[in-house]
Amino acid sequence: MAKVSQFALVSLAICLSSLLGLAVAAEEKFIVEGKVYCDTCRVEFETKISQPIKGALVNLECRNRTDIRTITLTKDVVTDKAGAYKIAVEGDHEEEICDVSLVKSPRADCNDPTEAWRKSRVVLTTKDGVDGPQRYANNLGFKRKQALPECVQVLKEIGYYEVEEEEGHSHSP
Repeated sequence: MAKVSQFALVSLAICLSSLLGLAVAAEEKFIVEGKVYCDTCRVEFETKISQPIKGALVNLECRNRTDIRTITLTKDVVTDKAGAYKIAVEGDHEEEICDVSLVKSPRADCNDPTEAWRKSRVVLTTKDGVDGPQRYANNLGFKRKQALPECVQVLKEIGYYEVEEEEGHSHSP
C-alpha cells in the first residue's frame, strides 16, 4: 500500500511540474527590436551616410514550421525617429518560423526594399539557449532612388572594390 501511495505522489508531482512548465511557456514575453534605414548609396548594406527612416512600417509574422501556409502571429509596427522599432510578443514560438519584414517606407525617395535586408529571422523561444526577453533582428533597409554624390568617397574609404573598378583602377584581392 505504501508503494502505491509513493507512486501516486510521484505521478502527481510529475503532472504538476508539467502543468507548471505549460504555465511558464504561456507567460513568455519577448521584445523584438530592430532598425530600418535608407541605403543612400544603393549598395545593399549600411554605410556611415545611411539614414534612419522614421515612420517605416514593418511586420512580424510567425508561421507553423510544418505547414508554412498557417500564420500563427502577425503584428505591424511603425519605426520611431531613429528608425527603431520594438514589437512585444507573448508566448513561446519554438515550433514556428518568425520573420520581421519591410512593408512600406514613408519616403518617396527611398522606398525600394533591399534584396538582402528586406527580411530578418528571429527566434522566439527560451529553448534556444538565449536568456532574457530581448531578441534583435538584423537592420532592414530601403534603397534610395538615386545614390548620393558623396557615396563614391564613402565607398572608397571602406575599400569597396567595385567603385575602384568603375574608375579604371586595378584591384588585387
